[in-house]
Amino acid sequence: MGTVFGMSEVNAEQARPLLAAWRAGDEGARDSLFSLFYDELRAVSAALLRGEGNVSLSTGDLVNEAVIRLVGLNQIDWQDKAHFMALAARMMRRVLIDHARKKNAGRRDHFRITLITGLHHGQEAIDLQRLDEALIRLKGIDPVRAEIVELRYFGGLTVEETGEVVGQSPSSVKRSWRAARAWLSAALSEDFGD
Repeated sequence: MGTVFGMSEVNAEQARPLLAAWRAGDEGARDSLFSLFYDELRAVSAALLRGEGNVSLSTGDLVNEAVIRLVGLNQIDWQDKAHFMALAARMMRRVLIDHARKKNAGRRDHFRITLITGLHHGQEAIDLQRLDEALIRLKGIDPVRAEIVELRYFGGLTVEETGEVVGQSPSSVKRSWRAARAWLSAALSEDFGD
């Protein structure tokens, strides 16, 4: 998996005071932060939507909905840029899942919502709702590995950035990432009856 965005030192340094100011209630700092990272948020959004056939959201729609949800959060102890981007990616994931569920609500015939992933050996399409259910199960077994999947896959964070967020060394993140992908692959194969 390639990274969706890289940790820019200038942006990372600019983010710290803005995150602290937003935490203190400065809405101008919040708006500046979203402006600073808008292109990176769009890159994450585009990566999540790539290959989606049944999702009617644009990259801008997905970013905007995630931003609205982030703005609505109270008392977030923003640590740094990686933490902010990880939470933004989680919000985008929730938006996609909510969108898929809403789209399928009340239908007898559920259509697959697919997301291209490198969890299997090839680039196979998997059901986004099943992936979410599998991640929820993984979170119950190993919350850190579930978080690593969210950060790497949905957030596009590098191994090093993921390590910063979860407080692990890059080698530990790599091992956990491999183990989590193997577990998810088995869980999804089991779900599909493969």
